[in-house]
Amino acid sequence: MSGLSEIFWNEQAAAPLLLLLQLLPLLGAAVVFALRERSTAVWAGKIFALLELLLAGLATSQIDPLSPALQLAERFAPLAYHVAVDGLSLVFLLLAALLTLLMTLYGMSRGMISPGRLFAVLLLAEAGLVGMLVTVNIAWFAAFSALELWSVVFLLRRWASSRAEIQALARFVQYQAFGWLLFAAGCVVLGWGHADVNNGRWSFDLFDLLGAIPVGKFQTAAFYLLFYGLAVRTPLFPLHGWLPNMAQHGLIAVAPALMVGVKVGIYGMLRFVLPLTPGAVHYWQPYVVGFAMAGIFFTAALAFQQTNLRRLLAFAVVSHTSLLVIGVFSLHQAGIQGAVLLAANFGLAVTGMWFIVGFVFRRTGTTELHELSGLFERIPFLAIAFLSFGLAIVGMPGTPGFDAAHLILEASIDSFGALSTVAAALGNVAAAGFLLWAFQRAFLSQQKQGGHEVDRTLPMEYLVCGIALAAMLAIGFFTEPWLYLTEMASQSMAERLVR
Repeated sequence: MSGLSEIFWNEQAAAPLLLLLQLLPLLGAAVVFALRERSTAVWAGKIFALLELLLAGLATSQIDPLSPALQLAERFAPLAYHVAVDGLSLVFLLLAALLTLLMTLYGMSRGMISPGRLFAVLLLAEAGLVGMLVTVNIAWFAAFSALELWSVVFLLRRWASSRAEIQALARFVQYQAFGWLLFAAGCVVLGWGHADVNNGRWSFDLFDLLGAIPVGKFQTAAFYLLFYGLAVRTPLFPLHGWLPNMAQHGLIAVAPALMVGVKVGIYGMLRFVLPLTPGAVHYWQPYVVGFAMAGIFFTAALAFQQTNLRRLLAFAVVSHTSLLVIGVFSLHQAGIQGAVLLAANFGLAVTGMWFIVGFVFRRTGTTELHELSGLFERIPFLAIAFLSFGLAIVGMPGTPGFDAAHLILEASIDSFGALSTVAAALGNVAAAGFLLWAFQRAFLSQQKQGGHEVDRTLPMEYLVCGIALAAMLAIGFFTEPWLYLTEMASQSMAERLVR
């Protein structure tokens, strides 16, 4: 089943780019932390974030999208260090770098307390994200995941002050610790299976594990542990309980963007769960897709009942994540490609919406929908950006979500038939309904008597939302390069899953 090959970095680039991508944010975090709260720390944080984005772009330019192999590979046996990327990894990698840069700009525009320390932790979280996206060793994936989770917990704890915020943090830690332990247990099952057939030699490397895939109940156990561990992280219905509270009471934009902006849960399923537990994936495919379809409608219904804009966006995340899972578990080339592109579109769009909610909160001190009104007249650019991000989430033409959603629905018809596909499409329409409803209430409704005084849009807010909007529209109108980048990698992945 393996069929997996790799091309080493010295055949494609002048330097080990993936190593540099991991070291640069770590170096940035150390420099920014050493500068503490000096004004230079803020600029240093932004410069390191920008350099990381440029380096990710350079790595993308060095690979051959027509090759099915993992590329820019690096190995260092004593540490079980093994990294490599393909077109799918690079989409997530570029997104992680772009979102981190935007978060550094957002932190400045909000005038957040201790921006130097915030930027140091942001860069540390980016190092964890990048590590997860380039490693092909599942144990290292778990270790980098722990680093990123620690960073998010630190951010939430550092700025938590009220009882509700402490409770939301406790719920977040409980869920994430449980999910991480499940995933780690799945890693142990796979490593044990490898040791069992290789004279006691343990390995967590994807290339080694593909030659020792567990069978029977051991493969089922590995699938359950890995899948549910990642489902908590993603988050996937019904394991999403941590997100609404964290979105409402945590840092308004930074923490949610770090956790759900880059869908590393979806990436982990593609990189490890599908290839390492193929039999269990095929057996449980109808159940996973069934739950995902139920999740689209259930969380969409919950979104309609929310009175708080931050909680509404949290349920929007869960509803749309279900569509990504349908794409992944279609086990179809178009479905996998669509899921990756939709994950990138969704991450960019929902992060932009969370930024705008943060800007609104800075002005009004609330995100309760019944207290918001008439915002369009005071902050029209932010209102238009909010609407554009919402339309991207539901896959309107001109946004990256359009082609991606089309690919997923096309794969769904092939794999599950028309009825299931129509149901998924209707769920997407429902999502459009609750996002437009929220937009109408907060931005278009007539301003209430005694409403909040709302400042005009600041230059830094124009910059943050303008960059996100420009990136989203550029990808939406010029989708071809992204399809080219991901086509062979998703085709290769789908072919390895053919029974």
